[in-house]
Amino acid sequence: MAEMSPLRRRMIEDMTVRNLSPATQRSYVHAVAKFSRYFGCSPDRLDLEDVRAFQVHLVANGISWAALNQTVCALRFFYGVTLRHGEVPERIPYAREPRKLPVVLSADEVVRFLEAVPSLKTRAALTTTYAAGLLGILRTYWRLARPQHWLFPGRDETKPIDVQVLHAACRSACAAAGLAKHVTVHTLRHSFATHLLEAGTDIRIIQVLLGHANLSSTARYTRVSNGLIRRTESPLDRLTLEVVPPA
Repeated sequence: MAEMSPLRRRMIEDMTVRNLSPATQRSYVHAVAKFSRYFGCSPDRLDLEDVRAFQVHLVANGISWAALNQTVCALRFFYGVTLRHGEVPERIPYAREPRKLPVVLSADEVVRFLEAVPSLKTRAALTTTYAAGLLGILRTYWRLARPQHWLFPGRDETKPIDVQVLHAACRSACAAAGLAKHVTVHTLRHSFATHLLEAGTDIRIIQVLLGHANLSSTARYTRVSNGLIRRTESPLDRLTLEVVPPA
């Protein structure tokens, strides 16, 4: 086994003193060693431009944002603590977590999903999640259940229904309806917004209904609405133009 270098030993001591977990220590050492191997020299001889080039290399090779940020943490620790270059860590940027588009059900899938929920209370709760309360099922539920303290009480009627009950109902209904998508409580909310958008509802009204403080949060539904894209009319199509052939 090769003898540990003084630089690696110092970094491990720095991490141990700061009570970093063994798993974190291994991850940091591995990241700095990989950085060193890429350039073929000791990492204390590499500068910020080298760090940037290494990050570009990792991104080009498809590293995940989480793995990239783990490498960033390791390099920031190495330069800031072990090498005592206090000004360097802040100049090594983290990767921003990519925003994933939400899973959305079609109108038919929503019907199949909700019809697969056997409990009236749970179905009413999930329907309310989808459409901010469809009066029909809420009236039926209220007439039959007559809840006292909460609209959707738990087993203890003085407390609301446990969110885990809704999550379990989503999993069961998804399987019963034969849906291949991963459906959660939030999926119903995303589907509601997308269906409103496809029906022509102004995006600012949807913003208010969903309680979004920023319009950009609502605007992401335009990226998952294929129906909206297909129906988008060019302003040119609304112009009455007489095409006159050139003389």
